[in-house]
Amino acid sequence: MLVISTISHELRTPLNSILGYAQLMAADASLPPQRRQAVQVIKRGGEHLMQLIDGTLDIARIEAGRLSLEPAPVRFDELLRELADMFEPPAAAKGLRFRFEPQGTLPEWVRADEQRLRQIVINLLGNAIKFTTQGEVTLRVRHGREMATLEIADTGPGMDAAELARIFEPFARGSSGVSGGGGAPGAGLGLTIAKMLTELMGGEMSATSTPGQGSTFRVRLFLPELHGRVWDTPRMRRAARERIGVDGASPRVLVVDNESDDRQLLIELLEPLGFSVREASSGHDALDLIAAGWVPDAVLMDLAMPGIDGWEAIRRLRRMLGELGVNAPAVAVVSANAFERGQDNDAGISTRDFILKPVRHELLLDWLTERLSLQWRVAAAPANPVASTDSAALVSTPSAIEVPPPERLTGLREALQLGYYRGVLQQLDEIEAAAPAWRAFCDTQRALARQFQFEAMLRGLTRSADLA
Repeated sequence: MLVISTISHELRTPLNSILGYAQLMAADASLPPQRRQAVQVIKRGGEHLMQLIDGTLDIARIEAGRLSLEPAPVRFDELLRELADMFEPPAAAKGLRFRFEPQGTLPEWVRADEQRLRQIVINLLGNAIKFTTQGEVTLRVRHGREMATLEIADTGPGMDAAELARIFEPFARGSSGVSGGGGAPGAGLGLTIAKMLTELMGGEMSATSTPGQGSTFRVRLFLPELHGRVWDTPRMRRAARERIGVDGASPRVLVVDNESDDRQLLIELLEPLGFSVREASSGHDALDLIAAGWVPDAVLMDLAMPGIDGWEAIRRLRRMLGELGVNAPAVAVVSANAFERGQDNDAGISTRDFILKPVRHELLLDWLTERLSLQWRVAAAPANPVASTDSAALVSTPSAIEVPPPERLTGLREALQLGYYRGVLQQLDEIEAAAPAWRAFCDTQRALARQFQFEAMLRGLTRSADLA
């Protein structure tokens, strides 16, 4: 466990810069269009590596009995629809049909560990899409008597009895390239983690499969429905529009980290949003700054630093301010040491106050919002109705816009899957030249392409083919 934790820490530190700046660049409206796709590739690559690190660490934690659950109110129906929306584009990119089939009425709120529930569904859906080359992937959900049943079915190559018997073993790879098999890249950990998390949550997971016809994974979990009130916290709520700045006085934030790149990353995130940020390269420097009279509203503290570590710096900071009769600031640990998260400590840091590197900017801003009771200015809704229209809407009104037949859209689909902006425009020019009646369709698609809404366009083309 110690070796895995050490390796995790060493990998997370450089990944913090890679994914951190990728997030900043992706949010930069001035980024040249030809570079946006490259940034997305960097993000996807970094996130995939992060998933492998987290997966290995999770297995070690579960086996050591050190992974604890954090049950809380969860918007169940909304969560599942969000996950379905997340996986529809990659399914469409492979030419697959994606179905989300809620059976009966799903509860709005249940009690669950949202992170682990998410992880189970993401692993199963990602696995199904990865190993299915044609047909469809279906997510079915029903809830009754406090039990949720989720089924992820695919039309992939399926598994024989021998493969099915070891499908949940770590790094298991089947001979036919089926779910968990060797026909696509991956570490072979997804199904193992999903099953272990299901059992940790008191549920059960099973799989059935027929060679040549596909596989179905079934998960049953005790998720009691919550009644009588509405929970609404920054952690559960995601702003529909982008935050552009803090409304009101500038909150003071102290960033304490011996890595200058990590300090600079947080400064570049927070200062443009209206925060007043100071930095310290060690616990001693942070205490000296506060002793000199600069008291922050929030402290973002690394753990592994020369001199005194982050835990001791937090303890001394609170003692110092207590002696001065000053209210202690909100403190979050921002660390690559994933093993420390969730462990008992005498510094008053709860799991929700422990932010792992690589830092997800949205989660950090949510923490600051909650701890400092912040109000935000948000970006205005787009004035151009075409720019804010998902391509799915275009095919829902065929009487208003004539859509070319699926066989005429093959080249456009391929260009979208490659993220090739010029190729997309070239294909639209060719489609319009072939039939003037398709001009309105092409004009609308060009507007979406200029917004780089390639995934939305792919969803629209898939629905268009389904309606044909």
